[in-house]
Formats: sequence, structure tokens, C-alpha cells
Amino acid sequence: MDVEADGPIPGPYSMSSFGMVVAGRMTGRDFQPIDPRAHTFYAELRPISDDHVPEALAVSGLDRETLVREGLDPAEAMRNAAVWIREVCGNSTPVLAAYPLSYDWMWMYWYFMRFAGASPFGHSRCVDMKTMYAAKAGVPVGWATKRQMPKHLLSTRPHTHNALDDAMEQAELLQNLMVFGES
Repeated sequence: MDVEADGPIPGPYSMSSFGMVVAGRMTGRDFQPIDPRAHTFYAELRPISDDHVPEALAVSGLDRETLVREGLDPAEAMRNAAVWIREVCGNSTPVLAAYPLSYDWMWMYWYFMRFAGASPFGHSRCVDMKTMYAAKAGVPVGWATKRQMPKHLLSTRPHTHNALDDAMEQAELLQNLMVFGES
């Protein structure tokens, strides 16, 4: 999943958009990748405050005035996202994966708790792909950057700062990391 926001933290600032895709399913110890285009969710949200950092908002290319007029109510967006997660996961347990997790998790958990009353990921069902790579490659987390990862692990999709595009890119990275280091 991927988040775009208009500032550094939720509450004083707003999540502008988020995208989610299904990267795969775990069956026991086996990971089964799924085409990230098969199951997608994307929402652009109405801001929750007047505060914003213009440079942060500019990253996504979204227009604040358009979001004020046309963005989804955050409660509606988070309820819709929770329903989508339940539908695509069925009897499976949902796990949020992101690169880096700390930023996206902070926004999604806060928004789910504030606007939907609960997180479909509980308080901790999440995977940080940056840490996953560092552990599998045997490098410090500070060296676990996409610039330093082997090219065969990276997605061929461009990083556009559209939350859905970037969620698909991250899904491919996760799929590659799940088999990285196996014999």
C-alpha cells in the first residue's frame, strides 16, 4: 500500500490519497504472488484541517482545492477501504506491507482508528519491506535503500507518487523480496 499526504504527521495534516493492492497470499509457509492489478483500491480524501505543507502536497500532484470540493469524506473512505480489505481477504488475515512501513502505517492506522473505529490490520499486522530486505541481505537498515538493492528485486514500474501506481510498484517489490535469499 502507499499513502500520499500534505504534511509530516496525521491529525494536524491530512492524508491526500491512498492506494492498496493485493500482492499475494500466504498459505502456510508458501507465498503465492497475485497480479497487483487484479485487486485494487484507491481513494482521494477531503482534507481534515486547513494546515498543509505545500511542498508535501506537491509531491502527489493533487490539487488541494479539488480535494476540498471532491475528495471523499475520510470516514467514508476508511469504511470503504475496510470493506474492500474484508472482501479481498476472505478467510485470510490481512497484512499491510509498505516501503518504508513507518510512514504509510502511521497514516493508515491513525485514519482507520479515527474515522472507522478499528483497523482491519489490528495494531500490528504489518511488514516493513525495508527491514525485510536488510535482514535477508544482511545489511544495516540504513543501507536498505532502493538505490542499493539489486535491480532484479525492484519493480519495473515507475515511482509516480500516485498512491495506486506506487502500491502496485511496492507489491512487485514485496513479491521479489519474498523469494529473495531462498535456495
